[in-house]
Amino acid sequence: MVALTRIGLVGLAVMGQNLALNIAEKGFPISVYNRTTSKEGNLPLYGFHDPKSFVDSIQKPRVVIVLVKAGPPGDETIKTLLVYWRKEIVSSTGETSCTKQGEEREIRGGMGVSGGEEGARSGPSLMPGGSYKAYKYIEDILLKVAVQVMDSGPCVTYIGKGGSGNFVKMVHNGIEYGDMQLIAKAYDVLKSAGKLSNEELRQVFSKWNNGELLSFFIEITADIFGIKDDKGEGYLVDKVLDKTGTKGTGKWTVQQAAELSVAAPTIALSLDSRFLSGLKDERIEAAKVFTSWGLGGFMADVPIDKNKLVDDSIKKSWDLKLGKLARIWKGGCIIHAVFSDRIKKAYDRNPNLANLLVDPEFAKGIMERQSAWRRVVSFSINLGISMPGMSSSLAYFDSYRR
Repeated sequence: MVALTRIGLVGLAVMGQNLALNIAEKGFPISVYNRTTSKEGNLPLYGFHDPKSFVDSIQKPRVVIVLVKAGPPGDETIKTLLVYWRKEIVSSTGETSCTKQGEEREIRGGMGVSGGEEGARSGPSLMPGGSYKAYKYIEDILLKVAVQVMDSGPCVTYIGKGGSGNFVKMVHNGIEYGDMQLIAKAYDVLKSAGKLSNEELRQVFSKWNNGELLSFFIEITADIFGIKDDKGEGYLVDKVLDKTGTKGTGKWTVQQAAELSVAAPTIALSLDSRFLSGLKDERIEAAKVFTSWGLGGFMADVPIDKNKLVDDSIKKSWDLKLGKLARIWKGGCIIHAVFSDRIKKAYDRNPNLANLLVDPEFAKGIMERQSAWRRVVSFSINLGISMPGMSSSLAYFDSYRR
């Protein structure tokens, strides 16, 4: 069979489909493998459900992106491909394997891809690791496929050897957990204690998104407050169950932090909050018990200045330690924010910076905000509103500075 493409992709769930279409749309022929074939218009996309034909359709050295669930499904997929492989390297988004002169060996390379299904189609943030030779071979493809940020260029860079690309993506998702927890608790205190209406919350978050907190998460949080329930009365946000699960990456980040003796309290507490949210039935019963003892949602009814509470809630530290990776997280990925540029500049000033807290600009910002930060935490604790992310971040700061 004549080789048709330079790159292949396995796994045509929504994200895999969109990434394949993105690559093809940029003018790069791509082979895709699934149990059913796929074709999109006139794009140079070739679908296969036969693994041998799929492998044979890719030029040597063959490079394949594997977007299959980690664990047994990914291992089985790679094992199937290796049957038809000979001397080429396999590069994938999972833990990868290769054969060389008939001998199988593990590479543990991979490429983190962030941005969800929309980012995969329009431009994700890419974190390739593993074989540098494999990266260089498809660098021109990745540079065009990644999201383009006006002042920084494409959000992709070679991360490093081994599984560094996957590791960085894992930490990215852990930070995502922390971000969401802090935003959720800012909402909780403004809604529960401040009694802000959904329209007031929309205005507050929209204002924040026009400043230094400009980010994807703040933007979509502001948007949700304005969405009415199209199947009933009221706002959609008020009908979302306070219960969630976890896909595992936040847990893996916390496990690795513990393994490496690195403090990651905000991420750890965000994970604990997810676990607690899953105990919905138990929490309902607990609420009944303590309400019967006179302890309802709040421990005290105190006068609240809405404007002061809103002003204090914005002044908190986001403990993101991204270093040089901040540039490729400026767009495309789920946690992209203008804040990333400040992180990049801090490491430009001092590449050996031990912690962002000791960068002069970050230290100045912390000092300007720490009083408000303490007020929000103590105010919430006094009212019985749990603030695990913000309070654990504050404890980290106080421990680190002493």
